[in-house]
Amino acid sequence: MKKASEDLIHEHETILTALDLIERMYERVQQGRETDVKDIEDMIGFLRLFADKCHHGKEEMFLFPALEVTGVKNQGGPIGVMLEQHRRGRELIKQMHDSIANNTINKKSFIEAASSYVTLLRMHIEKENTYLFPMCDDRLSQSKQKELLESFQKLEEEVIGHGVHEELHHLLNRLKKKFFQTIKTFMTSELTLR
Repeated sequence: MKKASEDLIHEHETILTALDLIERMYERVQQGRETDVKDIEDMIGFLRLFADKCHHGKEEMFLFPALEVTGVKNQGGPIGVMLEQHRRGRELIKQMHDSIANNTINKKSFIEAASSYVTLLRMHIEKENTYLFPMCDDRLSQSKQKELLESFQKLEEEVIGHGVHEELHHLLNRLKKKFFQTIKTFMTSELTLR
């Protein structure tokens, strides 16, 4: 039987790809290379909707309360740490969003927020994958796992919206092609010049 943690780990893989993309974007801004503001806005939208509203929503509304019932502490415990990191991530997403106005990027603010967000989320994902999710697998019954998965699916349909999950994956794939292909082309041209 599939476990709730497997669904969340799969989403972590998607979020890690998004972090690689936002890292590419802030590096381009840092280097003074042309960066499409629309791509950055799309990435911020992705982080807000997929990473925060969908993924963190599943954890905050369903997983963490289920763990608390089994005795895992919120205040002063691992759930409280995860919630604080979610809160900090939201602040950094807002800072990234606020760094863009009238199709112009406030470079310093964007780079600071984006780099901090990437560092925070990578560490957060590592903690959840390594410590929190194995705890879930040990403590939650098969029936609770099934209930969580059903709740996750319901959140995707009712809160995020029908088909939005797929649209977000399409957006991520489009940006991956654009940014990873750009790097491949740049690296190839560098090798050719030598």
